[in-house]
This record gives sequence, structure tokens and C-alpha cells, in this order.
Amino acid sequence: MSTPYVLMGLLAGGPKHGYDLKRAHDARLPRAKPLAFGQVYATLGRLARDGLVTPAGQDQDAGPERTSYTLTDTGHAALTTWLATVEPPLPHLTSVLLAKVVVALLVTDISQARGYLVAQRAAHMARLRELTALKTDPDATLSDVIAADYGIAHLDADLRWLQTTLARVADLHKEIAR
Repeated sequence: MSTPYVLMGLLAGGPKHGYDLKRAHDARLPRAKPLAFGQVYATLGRLARDGLVTPAGQDQDAGPERTSYTLTDTGHAALTTWLATVEPPLPHLTSVLLAKVVVALLVTDISQARGYLVAQRAAHMARLRELTALKTDPDATLSDVIAADYGIAHLDADLRWLQTTLARVADLHKEIAR
């Protein structure tokens, strides 16, 4: 899970409290699942326990007292190691989309399987149009554009796979029926 490292990366720029970290996460990773405040504070607690961050002071700007955290030298070293480690490609090819296509081929006839693939392709195309529009939005941040590029590349790969699979439905259905 990358959440601890993302929070440490955000702390590398200087001390921040949980509210600032949550807002910075959601702004820098705008298309990712937003972090819950509870997740931020639980992660900060584990990072502090492990000596990767340390409390840096208390703030009370017309509200509850907030503890700011800073990255320790050990935290900097752990973050540097994490950033230098290449992520291996996923060893298993699994996704809900793949599972649904295989199950559709197992339990439906050819026309229903094709119908599912066509509907899924349409949903992917709609999302592709949304992300493309986001990239040309004058209010889009660089983080928005980077996230949209990432999503577009994955959608494009899924669309090519859906098209190839659609062309093979009859053969796949015959193979499964054996």
C-alpha cells in the first residue's frame, strides 16, 4: 500500500497536520480515491510509532488543536528507498472486467456475451471522452492532466482488449463449450 509513502512524500516539503495532508493528497492525486481523515490519522500514528515521522508542534487556528508532523531522517531514507524501487508489473492478470467477460462466456449465449462486451466498450468510451475533456479544461491542474493521461492509457488498453475479445467471442464460446 502506498498511502504511508504518499503521506511521507507530502511531509518531505515541510511539517503538515492531518487536514493539510488529506487536502494535499486529494489535490495531488485528484482522480484517486480520496483519503478519509481517519485513514490519515491512523497512518500518521503508525508512521510515528515506526519512527518515520515525529510531531512538530501544535496549531489551533480558531478550531481544535492540530498536531503537525515532520519527516524524520529515517523517514527520508525509507521514502528515498521506496522511490528508487522499481515496481514490478503485476504478476497476475486479474480484474473485475476480465472475470466478467470469462463468466459471460461461460453462462450466456454468444449474443449475450457480445452484448455485454459492446455495453462495456460503450462505458469505456464514455469515460475516455470525460477524461479527454478534462485534459482540455482550462481550469485543469497539472495533477488533473497527469491523472487523466494515466486513465486514458489504461482505458485505451482495455478498449483494444475488448475489441479483440469481441472478435473472438464465437471461438471462445466454442472452446468453453467443449
